[in-house]
Amino acid sequence: MPYKFEQLEVWQLAMEYIDAIYVLAEKLPRSEDYKFKSQIVRAATSVALNIAEGSTGQTNAEPARFLGMAIRSLIETVASQHLIHRRHYVSDETLITTVYSKSQILARKLQSFRKSLAPALGQIREEPASYISETDEF
Repeated sequence: MPYKFEQLEVWQLAMEYIDAIYVLAEKLPRSEDYKFKSQIVRAATSVALNIAEGSTGQTNAEPARFLGMAIRSLIETVASQHLIHRRHYVSDETLITTVYSKSQILARKLQSFRKSLAPALGQIREEPASYISETDEF
């Protein structure tokens, strides 16, 4: 019997995203093995691991929290992609575009899944603080 997370479309997409990130990471210069390559692979892996870990939650808030961490890790990979592109570490524009497109799809799925589990999470906001400066009159 498969684990719950193995049946989730979002987890399967995360696994495909990891594969795409590995392809991108392999194109990086050797000098980046312990920098961007390591960082982007760990962050992409964290997306799938957080989805899996959150799938065992007892309440909807717990999986939603792990999905939030998965989203943060995904954003880290996207920021890394921008840095890789800016430094011209990978010349294959099709690969860069494909990986970025996969990140957008995965981000939408993660956000939708998280919102479906805990819709109130997106509505919790603090009231803006009112600051009074010394020059303000009371």
